[in-house]
Amino acid sequence: MSSATAIEVAVVGAGAAGVGVALALQRAGVDSVVVLERRRIGESFRHWPREMQFITPSFPGNAFGQIDLNAIHPQSSPALFLGREHPRGKEYARYLERVVEQFRLPVREGEEVLRVQVSPGAFDLTTSGGSRRARFLVWAAGEFQYPRRPSFPGASFGRHNSRVTTWERVKGEPVVVIGGFESGIDAAWHLSRLGRRVVVLDPTAPWRKQKEDDPSLTLSPYTWDRLRRLRRQGSAARETKVQFLAEAVTGIEETSGGYTVKTARRAIRTPTRPILATGFSGSLERIRELWDWDRESGLPRLDGATDESTRTPGLFLCGPGVRHRTADGLAVFCFVYKFRMRFAVVAATIARRLGRDPSRMLAEYAAANMIWDDGHSCRSPA
Repeated sequence: MSSATAIEVAVVGAGAAGVGVALALQRAGVDSVVVLERRRIGESFRHWPREMQFITPSFPGNAFGQIDLNAIHPQSSPALFLGREHPRGKEYARYLERVVEQFRLPVREGEEVLRVQVSPGAFDLTTSGGSRRARFLVWAAGEFQYPRRPSFPGASFGRHNSRVTTWERVKGEPVVVIGGFESGIDAAWHLSRLGRRVVVLDPTAPWRKQKEDDPSLTLSPYTWDRLRRLRRQGSAARETKVQFLAEAVTGIEETSGGYTVKTARRAIRTPTRPILATGFSGSLERIRELWDWDRESGLPRLDGATDESTRTPGLFLCGPGVRHRTADGLAVFCFVYKFRMRFAVVAATIARRLGRDPSRMLAEYAAANMIWDDGHSCRSPA
């Protein structure tokens, strides 16, 4: 690839993770950074159902040393920019665009990474815009655009919640929602407010009680509040709009006039395609061979100090797919306020290897409470 454009760092994905880590790299003195985005900045957020909002609240608090939970940079605030506590997807995409513009971040929209080849000390990228060679590669392509479909028979008859543009277009009732975690409750909430009867199916029954203190592993307070309001409304009206069943779906069949969703205990007829609130597979399958995979968890193995691939030196993961094994269990970085705490770690590691001094960036991110270093990541040269 002698004709490839040479850069120091290529970041794949211009969502919250990609833009955020690129800004940290820029602040750490890494000038040759390019963010490659196959469509538009904040593309995943643009595909959220119109009514979907952040469950984490946005609130400006920079003057007190704490930043907005949904901010990706110490000097920005979605709440201040948007004037909204719980931003919708397209609104948050506007915030990302504004941050890119403000800090003059080099984002190449419409440039999709088609192939990644590893060379000694470099990554050769074949993209829709040509060829690029990067010393380091940060994978931040996210999850929302890669829906997970369950394996039971007839799953293809379901519509994944990420493919719903607005809940107003989901007609007929009852609407069957498969999955009772955040996306499932969000679907039930909006559908019930539109007057639809809803049946939510999940054998783990996450709506029954809060089992963990980590909102990545249980329902968030925002969602618990919605559940309480649903129950109060149902009690006041003496009519249950949302029925929660702790049952596993065994299959979906297309029948005359609609669909039948089956569990071991019952068959539920519905005139509309069942909603699959079954999570996301993520984008790592596109470069699966570049990671070691943990058989038990199905997660990529990362260096706990740097979020670097244990198989491919120079390849880093950034975003909601990051997981860490800790003495207390599993640390899950699936919210913006969590995975942003690894931006500085990744940026500092790369900056040091390039001979740059990231101390100023580290001080700024530490002051804003934007570093989770597991005790050693940012203090020892990589």
